[in-house]
Amino acid sequence: MRRLSEGLLMIAAALAMVPVATATATVRATPTNVDVSQRHLNESEEAIAVNPTNPKNIVVVTNVGHKEAGLTAGMFEGVSFDGGRTWSTKLIGNNDNLGDACCDPSLSFDQYGNLFMTYLFQVENTVPIALSTDGGLNFNVVGDIVAPPSGTPTKSSDDNRGLFRFVDQPTITAAHGEVWVIFNAGGPMFATGAPVSGLGQVGSFLVGEVVPGTNNCTYGDIAIGPAGQIMQVCTLTESGQGGGKLFVNIDPDGLGPANFGDRIFVTDTHVGGFDFIPPQPDRSVDAEPGLAWDRTGGPHNGRVYLIYTKEQKNESDNTDIYVRYSDDGGLTWSLGVRVNDDSTVSSQFLPKISLDPTTGNLAAVWYDSRRDLGTGGSGDTDGIANDDAQLWGAFSTNGGVSFGVNLQISAGTSNAADSGNGIDYGDYTGLSFYGGVAHPSWSDNSNTARATTLTAPCTSSISTPRRCRSANPTIDRLSVCLRRRGVDAAAPRPMRPAHISPKIPPRGPCRQR
Repeated sequence: MRRLSEGLLMIAAALAMVPVATATATVRATPTNVDVSQRHLNESEEAIAVNPTNPKNIVVVTNVGHKEAGLTAGMFEGVSFDGGRTWSTKLIGNNDNLGDACCDPSLSFDQYGNLFMTYLFQVENTVPIALSTDGGLNFNVVGDIVAPPSGTPTKSSDDNRGLFRFVDQPTITAAHGEVWVIFNAGGPMFATGAPVSGLGQVGSFLVGEVVPGTNNCTYGDIAIGPAGQIMQVCTLTESGQGGGKLFVNIDPDGLGPANFGDRIFVTDTHVGGFDFIPPQPDRSVDAEPGLAWDRTGGPHNGRVYLIYTKEQKNESDNTDIYVRYSDDGGLTWSLGVRVNDDSTVSSQFLPKISLDPTTGNLAAVWYDSRRDLGTGGSGDTDGIANDDAQLWGAFSTNGGVSFGVNLQISAGTSNAADSGNGIDYGDYTGLSFYGGVAHPSWSDNSNTARATTLTAPCTSSISTPRRCRSANPTIDRLSVCLRRRGVDAAAPRPMRPAHISPKIPPRGPCRQR
């Protein structure tokens, strides 16, 4: 069976030259993909970040398959100080100073060069926050988010049902002198933040707050605005294949006295919390919404972008990637802009968006089955339509009004079922865009026994030629059948009790988001 591996791809592109709305693009080569970990085992749930104080400093952290590696805990980390040409790698959180790390890493550099990381523990039902001040070489835990004291007020009496009976899929972001983390806290979303005044200068984290109206709303993201305001997005519902609605909440003053306001409906997605599609048949997908807020001071300063997956007709498996934007802090939203430019009814899924803080341009990546017509060729591994996938991407230089011609990023074609890992491609990919260089990370098993890290220069043009360099660190993909110990029979889908991941699959030995 083929293992899944992650690819960390770097694409250098001078996208500010020509507005995409009037541009024509010709992609001359697929960027080369590179294996960072060089492990023969699996990883997944990748996070990647670029240091704005030294853009050649890139850090990636992923899950690892514990049982197959003879481990009880730990995550893989790769650190580069030469733009991804070479990497130092190690396991972290394997019962070291970071504790018994399970999975679900999230990374964010701030303007001072602080690198913040959050993840889940293997046993403890809390959410740690770790800090590195040396570009990812060393981390120390600076916060451990626990259930608030009994009697802590919440927005409504229903919002704290099951609070911290499990924790899931934390996301961290740092900017504008603050750092914030949000996660599913056993029903509702729970958020907290802390002030940051310099390198290594991090204040105390707030007690935290339950985000109102977010019970059964999860798998989302958090972003910081130009005035320090905070927005979170989540998907309702947490389970099932149909339905799917996206809501946002806004905290208007971040670390100030105001709390998150009531939820605001954005759009229907027709993608449930566990929507099974042919290229992701065991794990399923959610809409995987993501946020990017423009703080550049440029023409679209204050615009916040939302990427998500939409199924055109419920249970049609015809899923596409869309972006919307808001210029009034999330109160109202534009119509959706379709990012993938194919004319098929194949599946596109697991999108990620990132905004380049040096230009305000956008990069988006996603898995794409457009070339799997079931008739053989480079996009088909088994003669079955729409069950193979490649990683594709696109850029926008006009504030999300349109996206350019799509670029195939992965050099090969993957089939998730061939990995035999039970979780397909996992739940999310990674992407960091800085200085005109987009750094996506994804899962890939296109090289049979195990995927390798691929790298190659590519040349493309938007009206005028531009260089598109890629030195592409990649990582082996993981099987995340980790620490499953029990099932909550009252839950609408299998859940974990206090110290077990809430994601257990409807079939197979384990499931984790």
